[in-house]
Amino acid sequence: MSSPSNSRTTSVYGGAGGRGTRISSSSARAPHSSPGRFNRGDAVDSPATGKASMQNLNNRLASYLEKVHLLETSNADLERKISDWNESRIDVTFDHSVFQDTINDLKDEIRSITEDNAAAILRVDNAKLAAEDFKLKYDNELAMRRSIDADIDNLRKILDEFSLSRSDLEVQIETLNEELIMLKRSHQEELSQVSDELGAQGNVSSDVPAPSMDLARDIDEIRKKYENMAEKNRQEMVTWSESKINTVQREVVTHNEELQSSITELKELTSSFQRLKIELQTLLSTKSALAEELKSTHDRYGDQLDRLQTNVTDKEDLLSQFHAKIANNKQEYDALLDVKSILEREIEGFRELMRGVESPVKESQKATTKPIAVVVETVVNETVVKNSKPDVDEKK
Repeated sequence: MSSPSNSRTTSVYGGAGGRGTRISSSSARAPHSSPGRFNRGDAVDSPATGKASMQNLNNRLASYLEKVHLLETSNADLERKISDWNESRIDVTFDHSVFQDTINDLKDEIRSITEDNAAAILRVDNAKLAAEDFKLKYDNELAMRRSIDADIDNLRKILDEFSLSRSDLEVQIETLNEELIMLKRSHQEELSQVSDELGAQGNVSSDVPAPSMDLARDIDEIRKKYENMAEKNRQEMVTWSESKINTVQREVVTHNEELQSSITELKELTSSFQRLKIELQTLLSTKSALAEELKSTHDRYGDQLDRLQTNVTDKEDLLSQFHAKIANNKQEYDALLDVKSILEREIEGFRELMRGVESPVKESQKATTKPIAVVVETVVNETVVKNSKPDVDEKK
């Protein structure tokens, strides 16, 4: 009567691409006469079965060694790909530094253009201030011109009044001269008439008393008195008219000088106004040209900055993709290393098992046997492939 034996099942699970690997073992109590099991009694009573088990183990070991070789080849291929990718990553980093130099140059150029734009804006502001100053000067000159025009109009009115006054004075002088001539003429006529009357009276009577001589004397005195009065009036009128004429002439000369100076000043102000107007138009044209240049420069460098920003964003996305690929390849590489270590441990276990099977038969009879079932699970493209091994006695 044979006692039940302990059975242990070992499985190796390897995922495709190294995504997952596990090793599990299980022990169970099995009856001595269980079919398909390799127990101690079979090992003692059936040497042919032991040879078949050894042959099966050798075949499976060869299969495992082939798989290990394939995994090592795949591992070397992955290492080569990772090395190539690392080298390409170095090239990308070098290219990135070249782009960084280009970006720095463009930043310096943008900074220089920004300073030029600031200087242009300052010039535009200065032009605006100068235009405002010229506008203020223009308004002041225009107000002064209008004031001078009003003064000239007033002076012309005064000159016209003086001309009328002079004409009136000339007419009055002519009238007074005519009156003086008329007075002289009437005086001569009166003298002639008085002389005739006196001569006629002297012929009428010689008894005329002496007072007739007094009458002639009185008449002569009256005549002299009137002549003196007339001469005095004439002298006063001449003096007054000459003083008036001199005063008017002096005023006319003064006003003419003022008029000439005003006309000269008006001409100067007109020429200055035209010059300032031309300068204002020039400054306005310069301002418009600078504003257009500023706008075109801003648009052009804005487009360049957008293109550079897009390029930098694309490079950053590409770099992120490279980092993601590196992380993914590292995970796969670590998983493959885990699979490799697990397979190496499994192979070492098989070797120990083979050394235990090749021990002498007597020692195997004395040793306690325990059937072992080994199951290898391999996942290829998410499909589980199970390779079951027959029970092998483990000698202790």
